[in-house]
Amino acid sequence: MPLLEETTLPQEHPPTFPVVIIGNGPSGICLSYLLSGHKPYLDTAAVHPNPILYRKLQETKHLSITEQVKTPINSLHIGSQSLRCVMIITCFLQDLEYLSEGLEGRSRNPVAVLFDTLLHPNADFGYEFPPVLQWRRDKKQHIPHLVLGRATPGGAWHAMEGSMLTISLGIWMELPGVNYRDLTNGKHRDVTSDRATPEEISSYYRNYVKLKGLQKNFVDNTYVTSVQKLCRGHEAEGLENRHSDQVDGGVGEGFEGNGVECLNNGGGGALWEVRGYQQVQNNTHVPFSLFAENVVVATGASDSPVRLGGEGEDLPFVFHSISDLGLAVSQRKLDMHSDPVLIVGAGLSAADAVLCACNSHIRVLHVFRKSVDDSDLIFKQLPKTLYPEYHKVYHMMCSQTYTNVAPSSALNRPQAVSIASSVCAKMCPKPQLAAGNMAGNGSVSLFADYTSFPEHSLVSFQSDMKCLLQGNNSLKAFKISMALVLIGTNPNLFFLKGQGQYLGQDPTKPISCTQNPIDIHPYTFECTKEPGLFAMGPLVGDNFVRFLKGGALGIASCLLKRLKKKGTLISNGGNNFI
Repeated sequence: MPLLEETTLPQEHPPTFPVVIIGNGPSGICLSYLLSGHKPYLDTAAVHPNPILYRKLQETKHLSITEQVKTPINSLHIGSQSLRCVMIITCFLQDLEYLSEGLEGRSRNPVAVLFDTLLHPNADFGYEFPPVLQWRRDKKQHIPHLVLGRATPGGAWHAMEGSMLTISLGIWMELPGVNYRDLTNGKHRDVTSDRATPEEISSYYRNYVKLKGLQKNFVDNTYVTSVQKLCRGHEAEGLENRHSDQVDGGVGEGFEGNGVECLNNGGGGALWEVRGYQQVQNNTHVPFSLFAENVVVATGASDSPVRLGGEGEDLPFVFHSISDLGLAVSQRKLDMHSDPVLIVGAGLSAADAVLCACNSHIRVLHVFRKSVDDSDLIFKQLPKTLYPEYHKVYHMMCSQTYTNVAPSSALNRPQAVSIASSVCAKMCPKPQLAAGNMAGNGSVSLFADYTSFPEHSLVSFQSDMKCLLQGNNSLKAFKISMALVLIGTNPNLFFLKGQGQYLGQDPTKPISCTQNPIDIHPYTFECTKEPGLFAMGPLVGDNFVRFLKGGALGIASCLLKRLKKKGTLISNGGNNFI
């Protein structure tokens, strides 16, 4: 990501926003929808299959999910009307903890599990029940905000290979209020049960923003280079008192802040300064600076590939993205006569690369540290009927190991075997898998020129296009045409102090979406070490779209209750702040 080199700023007095969201992927889009006044209510015609949760929802079914309290306000016996108003504001809390009690799901964040079960009841049991929520918009509870993204709304989905299929079902990728199938012509894919392509998903997110009228909150082609916390002092007093005429006006095409309210943060609080630039026509960089009372980091996890840290990893034939393999194939730099492609990793990205190479008749050496019997392998968590292409790769990982296939036949054999029946399942999602012993039968071959190296590690890459592998107490050298190191990605939070490391659950280690996510309050998603700074999505361990929506619910609920408590939002009408 380019750095801000300009030293001058376009505005003497930067605008102040109640909320600035960094990242315009599904996390940022969903949060923008909720902050725009859209509120979830229990659908009175729906019945949730979880009787305990359904009973809790029924207790205050007249309130939205962002307003419910364990003890209904009507049951409070308050003598003074003015005291009652104070109590309503004080009790305007979403008891997400109460609703989340006892729920189980595939997220470590309880609100993510709660919101998922409301949108997709019993999805993990294979059911496709309709949501139990209905959405209503209350313009009086719109919170002005800005969403900054490097490209058009959709985030990293625009950069993914268009022919792949998502891990999640298409309906799990949808956002509140717009049915995924309605925007994709109701496509179905046999055994893959509505898994989608990244192209379809990115189109869905882009159209979602338009359909929901959220464009005014989004500024595209923006690169954030610095986020710093400022203690509110005398220099900000003028900013605190600036007011605009409309709350619901949002933001236009640039950073003028038209229609955006500058909230008083209660005095003595802190502001965040967000700096960066917007890339406009002719690749011109226009710097910007703005203030925010709350900042939400929703930048995802795909910024920086994890590196091996070994010798020769910076050589020009070593890559860290599957797109580089696709580019080499499309440019005809690789074919069946090329030296093998080395693929390092045992996750789904590595499996995608294997499938891409198989589909292009390219020989593969597949190296990974784990045993094929390791219970942590992702393939063991995927149903075979839903993910046949990944189980095809796993079958090859088990049955076509270096110890079971003679090197001369596996690596140098002329390409005489047709692979018509084993074309990459992403192009043909119903492959016919060969039968045989999964533990390692040399006669079983789904793709003849694939060889796996379980429990091996990469020692070095050499300038003469050779790689050195270590495993089974021996060293092995192979000549390759290119190498793909696909062992995961980490977020790049360079715009935060110390790369945001101090925000992690273990502040002595870099932020990692799987090993060391940002430490947050479980029901507000506010960073435990930085009030006013929120994180959501993969940064807090929610790597699937179906769960990151819970972060939007937690953050929106938190901000709404705080603004209610301050009297910033008016519950009885009007467009002005008080």
